[in-house]
Amino acid sequence: MSAQGFEHHDHAACIADGLASAERVCAERGLQLPRVRRRVLEYLLGEHRALGAYEILDRLSAEGLGKQPPVAYRALEFLVTNGFAHRVEKLNAFIACGLPGKTHHPIILICSDCGAVAETATNPAAGALGRAAKASGFAIDRTVIEAEGTCPRCAGAAGPA
Repeated sequence: MSAQGFEHHDHAACIADGLASAERVCAERGLQLPRVRRRVLEYLLGEHRALGAYEILDRLSAEGLGKQPPVAYRALEFLVTNGFAHRVEKLNAFIACGLPGKTHHPIILICSDCGAVAETATNPAAGALGRAAKASGFAIDRTVIEAEGTCPRCAGAAGPA
């Protein structure tokens, strides 16, 4: 899987595809995607950087959708719990999931130059982490892997090293 968010793509299609995937998963699971949750997902899909809860709350408030922090936090909790978004621990912020409805182990890639954030996926059980866990008798249920570095756009702007 390529790092979704760094590659050039049709951004409008990215948003439309993400919403359609979330709507399909919600229908399959009997979940609701009311206006506030949908708008928060649209905000996340519309950016390829992490958004903090208060930035999301400001946007909701500007649209008359709520002014109190629980409004944003409840929507974000729903999106994360149901696999439509990921929490970026390093930034205390959130991004839209690139593989909604699919079981995967995301790796969050954070550009320290421009702040772009992208997601790729891995299978930790198949790599060094899985081997180390197995050697310790540990079974991995969930991973949170975040890496900071330079995105392709910023690396290209810097020129060859």
